[in-house]
Amino acid sequence: MGKLVVHQEKVQDIQALIKICPFGAMEEKDGKIEINAACKLCKLCVKKGGGAMEYVEEETGPKVDKSQWKGIAVYVDHVDGRIHPVTYELIGKARELAGKINHPVYAIFMGSNIEKQAEEILHYGVDKVFVCDKKELEAFNIENYTTAFEEFINKVKPSAILVGATPVGRQLAPRVAQRFHTGLTADCTILDMHENTDLVQIRPAFGGNIMAEILTPNNRPQMATVRYKIMDAPKRNDQPSGSIEKLDFASDKFTSRVQVLGITKKPKETSIENADVLVVAGRGLKKKEDLELVKQLAEALDGDVACTRPLVEGGWMDAKCQIGLSGRTVRPKLIITCGVSGAIQFVAGMEHSEQIFAINSDPKASIFKVANYAVVGDLYEIVPKLIEQIKQGRGVA
Repeated sequence: MGKLVVHQEKVQDIQALIKICPFGAMEEKDGKIEINAACKLCKLCVKKGGGAMEYVEEETGPKVDKSQWKGIAVYVDHVDGRIHPVTYELIGKARELAGKINHPVYAIFMGSNIEKQAEEILHYGVDKVFVCDKKELEAFNIENYTTAFEEFINKVKPSAILVGATPVGRQLAPRVAQRFHTGLTADCTILDMHENTDLVQIRPAFGGNIMAEILTPNNRPQMATVRYKIMDAPKRNDQPSGSIEKLDFASDKFTSRVQVLGITKKPKETSIENADVLVVAGRGLKKKEDLELVKQLAEALDGDVACTRPLVEGGWMDAKCQIGLSGRTVRPKLIITCGVSGAIQFVAGMEHSEQIFAINSDPKASIFKVANYAVVGDLYEIVPKLIEQIKQGRGVA
């Protein structure tokens, strides 16, 4: 943790400094600035206070010997041996981070009868794949998987661990972090690495109003989860590299109180995460019936319809169609936003789309900052003309 220090002698205009804080955490007492309990440590006053404010880290206990922890590890997320593509994205980011500090890249693959699938990971540039292939890991049992993960960390001592923010990853990562009393940052959008091996974990905070930069300087391993389609996956190499090492330990270490009685598979459904073309409805739509206009544009492009959070909260569309930090992360070839303002929570879920085409009547809308093509105007006038032009181009009456 840290605290704010006020350098009273450097305060030139007390009222101007007080106005900087969006939370009303600064107040004047006897001609001096004081910080109250409303402070969120957003550090905005440090950036704009002209040197009057300083953020100071407080010592929280003995520091870890960072030299004993080496390597960037990626958890291999899979279902019955079918590797989730977020794994390859994290391997790509792990290679980038490891290159800055000259560390190896590891993968931890847990399950049953998975040794053959582990060979596929060697085509993506990892230095070593640790395989824990045991009958007790055949089904996802959270306690057994946590035990196996703990054994891996105790043996290998990786400096940082990246986990996909999947249903499995979101259960597993917090339990592993608790075993080692270390930090875990969820849904990171940016990752970087300091020379001292501290992992820089960046994610939106306080409703997306700020981007929080989080460090775990006094504990190891450092842990972060990342959503699918946030990072770039490396190209698959024709020739494998690296090696596979079996992670073995006595089965009596599995002391789970959970018994998996059976697995019921969900029926397959269309997901906006896999769409090549998306048309997004925002608050610019006046009523629920106007969604038909957005659907017509999506149909003309053979695409799918998505939406922003307010439309889900209003009951206009299902939550599985929502894009953003509290929804889905997408990366289509083309995304068209209709009446979307571009809040940071929404943008974080789609900013890696190949082409972004934005329609908004407000020329100062935030969505235009990330758009490749911007159209300022009324969507009720623009969208019908766009549909007509697309149909004419395809020879559709």
